[in-house]
Amino acid sequence: MTTATTAKRGATLNLALATVGFTINFWAWALLGPLGPGVKERLGLSFAAQSLLVAVPVVVGSLGRIPVGALTDRYGARIMFPIVSLATIVPVLTLTVVSSYPALIVTGFFLGIGGTTFAVGVPLVSGWYPPARKGFAIGVFGIGTGGTAIANFTTVKLAETYGKNTPFVLVAAILAGYAVIAALFIRDAPGRQRPAGSAWARTAEVGRLAVTWQLCFLYAVSFGGFVAFSVYLPAYLRTVYELSANDAALRTAGFVVLAVIARPTGGWLSDRFHPVPVLVWCFSGTALFAVVQAFQPALMPVATIAFLGLAALLGAASGAVFALVGKVAPTDKVGTVTGVVGAAGGLGGFVPPLVMGWVYGVEGSYAIGLMLLSDVALAAAVYTAVKMSGLARAGQPGR
Repeated sequence: MTTATTAKRGATLNLALATVGFTINFWAWALLGPLGPGVKERLGLSFAAQSLLVAVPVVVGSLGRIPVGALTDRYGARIMFPIVSLATIVPVLTLTVVSSYPALIVTGFFLGIGGTTFAVGVPLVSGWYPPARKGFAIGVFGIGTGGTAIANFTTVKLAETYGKNTPFVLVAAILAGYAVIAALFIRDAPGRQRPAGSAWARTAEVGRLAVTWQLCFLYAVSFGGFVAFSVYLPAYLRTVYELSANDAALRTAGFVVLAVIARPTGGWLSDRFHPVPVLVWCFSGTALFAVVQAFQPALMPVATIAFLGLAALLGAASGAVFALVGKVAPTDKVGTVTGVVGAAGGLGGFVPPLVMGWVYGVEGSYAIGLMLLSDVALAAAVYTAVKMSGLARAGQPGR
């Protein structure tokens, strides 16, 4: 067997294992989203309190990507994937015994650990693939965000059919099984550069790169928009269109599935053409569909088309951003850059649900929040076209 064949098989295997692990951990990370409306009704929560409940795992999983990404640069995904997966089991099982709002907030805080696996998988996949295929490979890894779709498809139905604790016990068991498989079979890429210095020093160095913050903004809009819809859409659909909890969860899962499918498409298009034009078109289309939905059209067909359009464009944009990361991030700092940029994406998903809940509580309408999304997406399109083209062509990290 040739060296090239062995390397190709190793790349495929590690991409598959990373994607499966990302999916399972994201499934755990998103467990509170579909349960949010039911908890709101049971505990008599306000819209703002419900928004905070589903947003807490998002912000923790996002900020946690910064240290986890730096630790992955240092110790490798072979060690970090099992550790993060095992740590996520604890809050998942805790959900079987807690019921009060403060306890759910605390549990949601630790549930955010599952969201940090993004910063483990990207440097693993990036190390195994050549530059010409990194965009597509990282896009395939991004399919793991479909874990939120699994959560929306299964959580409410499993709880109603087999008992309220069934989703949590099932996810905990799958996490434990994956941690064992990851420890046995994941391998870091040959020739992986282990950076010198502490994780915090590397994070500070990455923070001095201008490109880091430019990518943070773009990912906050693209992936942040996806996360915001995936966690808040059930509540939005139940409030605006008076759907049942199960129907709202299934429609949200459809949104997530389409975004997940679009992510590798965005990476493939970026490899073929360039990330910059892909991002410009995706952000421009997002702005248009957000304006349409701000007028609260009928669910069928206009609102459905608007939400599916948003899903496809935000998913493709998320893939394109990390294709751009592969072009401009220093090789030995991909994990750290991924952690910082991934944190920005998650934080981008933390803010909109809170804004939407607050605006609805004050105005009784979601239109203002959707118009704000349109404005931010349009600004991202203009910024990408004007500021990112020269940097990407140069292929050098700016300071």
